[in-house]
Amino acid sequence: MNVEPGTLNAQFMHAAIELAIDGVNAGRGGPFGAVVVKAGQIVGRGCNQVTATNDPTAHAEIAAIRDACAALRTFRLVGCELYASCEPCPMCLAAIYWAHIERFYFGCTAADADAIGFSDEAIRRQIALPTAARSIPAIPLMRSESLAAFQAWTNKADRVPY
Repeated sequence: MNVEPGTLNAQFMHAAIELAIDGVNAGRGGPFGAVVVKAGQIVGRGCNQVTATNDPTAHAEIAAIRDACAALRTFRLVGCELYASCEPCPMCLAAIYWAHIERFYFGCTAADADAIGFSDEAIRRQIALPTAARSIPAIPLMRSESLAAFQAWTNKADRVPY
């Protein structure tokens, strides 16, 4: 489904695009911006800051989700939408799901990002592979000892479900 400008909250997409352009002009990182919206109000904003912070997780969507969670004082963004200037990478897509965002909109596609040197296709291919077949070794270690943390969680009567 391709939504035409003006039909669904184009002002929010414009805000995400503006954050992306401002971030580029300020030298913060790649050309990506995002906003989180709840009840018609922007509650979280972010632009890519990977190179400015030397943090490979400082993507626009992650920053906007963190900002929204802090503003709303919750880790579950139920009832929220995310507007991103570009299709989310696998990390950001996972964060959208973990945050329980109800829907997201994006401007540029992953192919558009690839065309200017921001390719996540290799990551997408790696995720689809079995763990043992991935290019970065993932080595199981001390599973039985690690299960103690899961048991502590299971036994915790006042745990907060994700």
